[in-house]
Parts: sequence; C-alpha cells; structure tokens
Amino acid sequence: MRLLIIEDEPELADILAEGLRAEGMAVDLAGDGDRGLEMATVHDYDVIILDRDLPGVHGDDICRALAAREDIAARVLMLTAAGSLEDLVGGLALGADDYLSKPFSYPELLARVHALARRARPAAPPVLARNGVVVDVRRRTATRDGRELALTPKELGVLEELVRAGGAPVSTVHLLEKVWDARLDPFSGVLKVVVHGLRRKLGDPPLIETVPKFGYRI
Repeated sequence: MRLLIIEDEPELADILAEGLRAEGMAVDLAGDGDRGLEMATVHDYDVIILDRDLPGVHGDDICRALAAREDIAARVLMLTAAGSLEDLVGGLALGADDYLSKPFSYPELLARVHALARRARPAAPPVLARNGVVVDVRRRTATRDGRELALTPKELGVLEELVRAGGAPVSTVHLLEKVWDARLDPFSGVLKVVVHGLRRKLGDPPLIETVPKFGYRI
C-alpha cells in the first residue's frame, strides 16, 4: 500500500509516516499544497491523507482537483482542526472519501486508512493464494505449503503484489510504486535484492520468474 501525507505540521507528518511505515506501508510526504498536488497527480497512491488548511494550494482545492480526475483512484482522508457537522459535510462534498477532526487517535486513523485502501483497489479476498503460497493481507503473514515464511515488510509487500496478480507479470515500476516510496532511488537495485531474499525464503521449487525487461511473476 502506498500513501501520500500532505501536512504542513512537520512533527505530525513525521509521526504519522513513522507509524504507517512500521505497518509495512510506503509513505511519501509533502509539506505544502503545491508539492502535494504535484505528487498526487504524478504517483499512483492508494490513500492520500490531506490536511485541509495548507499553505500554497488549499486542501479544498486539492480535493476538488483530484475528484475531477478520472485517472486518479486514490482515496482521500481529509484532516481538519474544525470538527463541526458543517465542516464534515463540506469536506465530503468536495470529493473527500472520509473526514477526521484533529486531534485524533492514531488507531482510528489507521483503521480508516485500511478501510479506504480496500476501496481504492478492485475487491480482493483478505487471503490471497497461488501455487501453494498464501498471503493473509490483514494479518500481514504468508505461508508456502503450510510453512510460515519469516518475511520482511518489503518482501511481504512484493509477494502480495505478485500473488495478487494471479500469474500475470508485474512490472518493476508497479512494485516500486506500491511497496516503496519517493525516498527510494529507482536505480538502487534494492528490488533485485528483495526478490533474491524472497526467492531464498520461498525455497524450492522456484516460484518467482523474471520477465526480461519488465518485472516478475509467480
């Protein structure tokens, strides 16, 4: 799952990013509306956490712009210091998918992010399976032929995307977009390292096939 946090309070943004990354999510940060709108239209996000009162482009304008784009599937969770019913209705009318008033509890935000992410993608079962590999998306666990796999968050993320594809090839671009964030140098070779470790942990017979000049598939 890849998220964008558009929030001009650096401390809050860093706390949210740290917590969500610990959940295995890829998280990008934008500190103002201009940068946030640019990133939201360039990258493929599952969920965008959007502060309503932003310097530069206002959160309302960002929300309105994203809602007008048919090519953007990201779900928007709007954050605001105002918590009246009027504000809630106004935020949803702009195109936000959910609304959370500050201050809020992190567990509530996390639950809402998960709920929005499920809506951002085509419906899929909470447990994915292919060729003896089972990925429990909600519990963040994986097994092969009943054997539990001790995977890192990135290995699990790559495996989930490969199993979700149902045998279709998955591009390296897609894997980098969904499992990592903008801090990653796309030429670092880290994806190859993660796939190598994943192959080793999956064991024999080999499951992950390299698709030349494209990516991987199971």
